[in-house]
This record gives sequence, structure tokens and C-alpha cells, in this order.
Amino acid sequence: MLGGMTAPTFSHELSVASALAREAGALLLAHLRAGFTVEHKTSADDPVTVADREASTLITTRLAQVFPLDGRLSEEEEDSQDRLSAARVWIVDPIDGTKEYSTGLPDYCVSIGLAVDGEPVLGVVYAPETDELFSGVVGQGVTLNGQPAPAPHVGPDWRIAVSDTEHGRELRGTALPGMKPSGSIALKLARIAAGQVDATFTMSPRSEWDIAAGHALLRAAGGELRRRDGRPVQYNQPRPHIEQGLIGGAPAALDWLEGQLRGHRLPVAHLGLTPADPAWTLLPQADRAALDGHPGVNVRHADGEVLALLVVNPGTRQVERTEGDAFHLERLTRDVTRALGTLAG
Repeated sequence: MLGGMTAPTFSHELSVASALAREAGALLLAHLRAGFTVEHKTSADDPVTVADREASTLITTRLAQVFPLDGRLSEEEEDSQDRLSAARVWIVDPIDGTKEYSTGLPDYCVSIGLAVDGEPVLGVVYAPETDELFSGVVGQGVTLNGQPAPAPHVGPDWRIAVSDTEHGRELRGTALPGMKPSGSIALKLARIAAGQVDATFTMSPRSEWDIAAGHALLRAAGGELRRRDGRPVQYNQPRPHIEQGLIGGAPAALDWLEGQLRGHRLPVAHLGLTPADPAWTLLPQADRAALDGHPGVNVRHADGEVLALLVVNPGTRQVERTEGDAFHLERLTRDVTRALGTLAG
């Protein structure tokens, strides 16, 4: 009880979100049986299908009917700035792991999160292929198919869920122990909350819809998700993209993993770098003066060193400057392309 008022339980919200996740999951399985055409947004790593769009419409339409005063943000719907004035916002990814879904792999899920005043408070993640429904509310714990999730693993043999794409391109060449590659980050976070793995991190940025539900589940389980530079993730932002990689997990595993990332010098991208960001100080003094106020400064860095710099005009997508190691520049270019679209020049 706070200020004489009982804290909300979100029981109705959780029931609605859970039912919608299962209904959307059934729709996805039906499309798999019937077959579909795969399209691409910015690259082969960014697919979309009719199932994404239909599942999104199903979820957001029903949420609007049941909770008409709440805002809504979905990867597959046109964004409306009206959500910015809403205290409560539903953040939806109808298929997190579309690449896996479209290629017949089971590692995808439906992700439905609720943020209140920018904080993730409720999460539902449903994996149709394994019929696993992860649900939870901050302060109330996490359940898996209605049963309380087990307590977190105590180590020291930590299990680290990593991106299968990042593992295939880069991480498999490192000595980081305990890596378990998989697709959907929402499902990774849900599995951490349910004690199936212990921590995760990304080198590339993600968007609010990728992580909102999983972040709520992590918080409900006593864990946390944050930016790689240690700052918190806030939701319902005007541009719903986290500009850098992320790290999350159960507290002890998270502390261990942060030390490992530093020790192995594992990079992280930061898009739209500004003087307010800690990584700004990694730029040479001359670059800080020249680029101050530029809206398209993008870097990839590790252990206090800039590995690649890409300066782009966000309006025209014109590349204005590139510097750094070719290996890291290629990966940074992929991240910027996914955020902005095909680059020019």
C-alpha cells in the first residue's frame, strides 16, 4: 500500500495479455501450416511476413477494445505519438524471432508488455512451438504455464544466452564461456526469468518491442536489464529504439557477465551518439568539437577504444565519414542500416 492506496495487481491485464498471446500463437502456427511469402524491410536479417501483420492487428485491436485509454506500440503498426501522453502503454512484438519463424526454426515467440510511466511492469511471452507461456508482474513473480518459476541458478557455471546471428558472425571466435546461441531476445529474457538460463547481452541495439515484456519478466523474477554502459532502459520514448547493446540477467550472473565482457573486450554499438553519452568521451578531442550537435554519429567500441566510426546524415542517409577497422565498420554499418534503411554514398 502506498499513500493509502493499494498497489494494482494487474490481474485483468495479465489475463487478457495471456489469452491474446496464445491466440496469436495459434495464428502463427496456422500460417506455418499454410505457407507464406517472406519480405524484407532493410536487409535479409530483417524479415517480415503476413503472420507478423495479422498477429499484430489481432493483439492491438483487442487491447484497444479492452483498454481504450492505454497507448499501444507495435513493431508492425504505424506509430502514433499519441501514446506519449499515455501513462500506460502496451508494447507488442507479434513475432520476436521472425527470421527463425520464417526459416522453420522454433525459437520465436509472441511478446506483449505493459509499461507504466516508462517502467516495464507486466510481461507475457508465448513460445508456440513448445507451448510455453511465461507471464509475470513486477512484485508478484513469474509463472511458466501457470506454475511458479524456479529460483535462479546460483552458478558458478553460468549459462549465457546470446544472439545466434551475433554468435555466427563474431562471438564463436571468442573464449567467453557458457554461450548458448538462440534467436528471439524476448524468449531469452523469459527463459532467464524462469531460471532456464542466467544472463544475456547484445552487441547491437534493440527496440522497445523486442524487450519490454522480457524486461518486465526479468524484474518480476528479481533480475534486471540495462544498457551496456550501465544506464537504465526507459520505455515509451519518442523514438522507441535503444541506441546501444544491452545486458541483463539474474544479479550474480549479471555481475559476472559484465566482468567477462570487459575482460574479453566484446564490442558494443552505439547509434546516435551525443555528448550526454558516456561513450562520447572515447572520441578524440578534435572529433568531439567537430561532431558536437551532429545527429548521426555512430560508433562501435570496446574497453575504452573506438573500433569504428560511421557518420551519417539521418535525413538523406548519406554517409559523411567512415573510420576504423573494416571488420567492425561492416558490423556497425549493418546496425545503422537496420535503424535508418539503406545508406547512400
